[in-house]
Amino acid sequence: MATVRERAPGVWQVRMFTGRNDDGRPTQVAITVRGTKRDALREAAKLEATPRRSAGGRTVGDVLRAWLDHNEGSYTPASLRDQESRVRQVEKDPIVNMAIARLGVADVDRWLTRMRRAGFGEYAIHNRLVVVRAALHQAVVWGWISTNPAALARPPRRKRAPREVMSPEVAVAAIAAAASFDPLAGLAIRVAAVAGARRAELAALQWTDLRGSALTVDSSIHVIRNGDVTTLVDAPTKTAERHTLTLDKETVRVWRKLQGEYAEFGPYLFNLGEDPPHPDRIGWWWRRARELSGIDKKWRLHDLRHFSATVAIGGGHDVRTVAQRLGHADPAMTLRVYAHALQAADEAVAESLGNVLDGPSP
Repeated sequence: MATVRERAPGVWQVRMFTGRNDDGRPTQVAITVRGTKRDALREAAKLEATPRRSAGGRTVGDVLRAWLDHNEGSYTPASLRDQESRVRQVEKDPIVNMAIARLGVADVDRWLTRMRRAGFGEYAIHNRLVVVRAALHQAVVWGWISTNPAALARPPRRKRAPREVMSPEVAVAAIAAAASFDPLAGLAIRVAAVAGARRAELAALQWTDLRGSALTVDSSIHVIRNGDVTTLVDAPTKTAERHTLTLDKETVRVWRKLQGEYAEFGPYLFNLGEDPPHPDRIGWWWRRARELSGIDKKWRLHDLRHFSATVAIGGGHDVRTVAQRLGHADPAMTLRVYAHALQAADEAVAESLGNVLDGPSP
């Protein structure tokens, strides 16, 4: 916001903070106005409407790349790959050539409309908007712009059908089929269903990660491809969160039994050697088990994670505990993703309250 100060009778100074330069020092614009205070206020309004000089001619594309470079060290390899992919998708649209100093909410909304008309799904639009919002927020922090126009933009929402959840019968059939061709495959599918672990997290599990009945999940296997060379890296989980959860007695029994048979071959559960298994191995086990069991091909390995969360919430267990088991950094995310499971939990609450009220009088 511009400020107006009278330096002498009929002489006014109008100043406006414009951000910070590359050295972090504040920058400003100052002009002198001769006349009445109304004249000075009119010039102040013009100054505020003028694109800020601190933007330095930077475009949306420039900001996206600067933001990505700034945050590169804070991402896991998988997250960095996802963010780079989203930035590349945004760079295919003309919005990247717009100067951030002139970018408005209407420009962002028009970009969202173009993506919708081009047939992009809701999640694809949301993911691209998230990176643009984050990059422009960083531009505000750096003093390149005063407000974030993407923060006020809202993509059109479509009605979505409730998430379909795998039944216990399907999960049990898949576990049995996997165990029939490889005991380690059966254990992998069972741990995915009980712990809700992601495929890359399953690949990173070591025999020593289980102490008593407590399983610690603190890493995942990331696949780094450089041309024809593929490297497997044991890195932090997707959310960089370490979490511990309890396994049921049968899963612990199978784990310990196989540990006595396979642990001498290497530290990792699902590879007989010193190196971690490729996550694709877990995926292949699932496809093979799906084929042998005859379950619907629509079910993915990741659906076992949804099965685990939905059954837990539907069984009346609190969302914070379920979020901790899944490794969600924020229980609010668990609520958003698994809101459909709350109906079953709510029915259980109603039943419990009814039992109390209808019980014998003291």
